[in-house]
Amino acid sequence: MALGKLNRLELLVDLYSEVRIPRTVYDEVVTRGLIRGAPDAFTVRLFWQRQAWPIVDIPEANLATYKPTVTLHRGEIELLAFAQMLNDPLVLLDDEVARTEARRLGLRLRGTLGILVQAYRRGFLSFSQVELLILEVAARPDIWISAKLCQQVLDSL
Repeated sequence: MALGKLNRLELLVDLYSEVRIPRTVYDEVVTRGLIRGAPDAFTVRLFWQRQAWPIVDIPEANLATYKPTVTLHRGEIELLAFAQMLNDPLVLLDDEVARTEARRLGLRLRGTLGILVQAYRRGFLSFSQVELLILEVAARPDIWISAKLCQQVLDSL
């Protein structure tokens, strides 16, 4: 969602061969986002259509066997249940409670800031570009990543 808000979804193409999204997450971001009039919902929909990346329906049997130890939203539950079905997935996730659960499950994960740092380190963004994007993340009230964390990441670069 944050990369859609930043209009930098192309970094997913630069860094990963394919990104799969559970239908519940897609519906939350795109379908309900379009109803709310969120401009990033339109961006994500166009991007996903252009990439023809999968929108995945998670089998109910998999959902029934996954019991999170914390309270998660339906989309996070589906994402983590789906990740457990895959061989060594990289889970893209920002919510700290969901990240803690992903770590408990032994999943590799990366958030928006990690994607921006990876894009910088791989040469897809210059330092001034990644700095501006991270400062934007810190300043935007519709992206729920703390300014303190943003500053820590900038300091590390």
